[in-house]
Amino acid sequence: MDGFVADERFDAVVIGAGAGGLCAAARLAKAGYSTLLIEARDRLGGRASTEEIDGFRVNTGAIALELGGVFEETFAEVGAPLDIRLPEPPAAFYLNGKVVDVSRGGWGTLLGGLTKHTARILDTFGEARRGNLPDGRQSTQDWLNGLTRNKTVHAIFRNLCAAIFACNADELPARAFLTYFTRKGAFKRFGFCPRGTIGVWEDLAAAARAHGADIRLSTPAQAIAVDGGRVRGVLVSENGRERRIAAGIVVSNAGPKHTVALAGAAHFPSEYVDLVSTRLKPAANIVINFASRDPLLHAPGLVTFGRTRRLCNMANLTATCPELAPEGWHLYVAYAVPKPAIGEFDADAEIAEAMTDLHEQIPGFGSAKLLSVRVMRDDWPAQRSLSGYDLPRQTGVGGLWCVGDAVKDYGNGGTQACAETAKLVVDEIGATHPPSRLN
Repeated sequence: MDGFVADERFDAVVIGAGAGGLCAAARLAKAGYSTLLIEARDRLGGRASTEEIDGFRVNTGAIALELGGVFEETFAEVGAPLDIRLPEPPAAFYLNGKVVDVSRGGWGTLLGGLTKHTARILDTFGEARRGNLPDGRQSTQDWLNGLTRNKTVHAIFRNLCAAIFACNADELPARAFLTYFTRKGAFKRFGFCPRGTIGVWEDLAAAARAHGADIRLSTPAQAIAVDGGRVRGVLVSENGRERRIAAGIVVSNAGPKHTVALAGAAHFPSEYVDLVSTRLKPAANIVINFASRDPLLHAPGLVTFGRTRRLCNMANLTATCPELAPEGWHLYVAYAVPKPAIGEFDADAEIAEAMTDLHEQIPGFGSAKLLSVRVMRDDWPAQRSLSGYDLPRQTGVGGLWCVGDAVKDYGNGGTQACAETAKLVVDEIGATHPPSRLN
């Protein structure tokens, strides 16, 4: 891209309208930067969006949106409403065909009836709160093996790893698991958007536009221009034509791997390219959306399962948001994590295992209307990198940052983590690159 001649100029270009990109664009625009947000697809939300199937508003990935923390702060900061309804109780466990509400008693209530080693497990959580954590090499499964061999307890912890981090207990560092549950939000307060997850992104995008951001869908980035170790702009495809957008700041929500491909590996420090090729661990899951005329589950929020093959959790969406389904229908989404979740697996075989779980765990599932089955993996994964294996947000190229779930803080997860990366990057941009206030 020698001799980069611009068709347009902005202070900042954000690539990708997923959670991290939208939060970054809204914050940049609010801070006075002329901001362009481009998205290759025709809808907002990235891997946490919504599509309509037979009159149902079906989510393509994440559905539970956590209140508190940086996610909620971002909406308040930019003046966007946060249209979330909280189920009550928000979360429960589904063990041996029964719903177990632990909203008051927590871990003690959950584990007390399952293992005589409950006190040992709780003591370990207490130690983690005081800062005494495993070194990061021990897996969650190995850590738990040292405390109990109870199969139901191990199944619960596996399914918690799967539900939150899209991996198995033998793949997740115990340090990351304990950090999340003792120092991060741990999904204590969350809810669903009655318009589907895309609804919150539409509101955030509207707030970003109100602050001057330009948001263009169906506009993929073709290349990131770099010269002299600094970013110069982005080449995009818009309405079948190439356009060159000059910008001294580029924030990529496309993941480090694709960001390097867009700019060219030769422009990055070799150490960063090595990290991208060796450290990233994309994590996979399977998303199953289905509906029924009769209620299949009475818990109104998320339930996490006990002993299953692959199924980890399930949401009863219309118990809180009946608008998501046609009248008279109940809408559900179930999540399963393959074995292994990091690396290659037989998708058809893993889906079959998950379906067997649903038939066994949910009476009446056999008569449900199956809406979609989505396998999230490879370049469109459930998590761009497993918690504990994240890359830095700085890329080594001047003016170029990454946001999203491959560059999150240690032990964090979900849309909360993506929102946090956006705040941290925009704060750094504000300290080093003042806005030009281009019109």
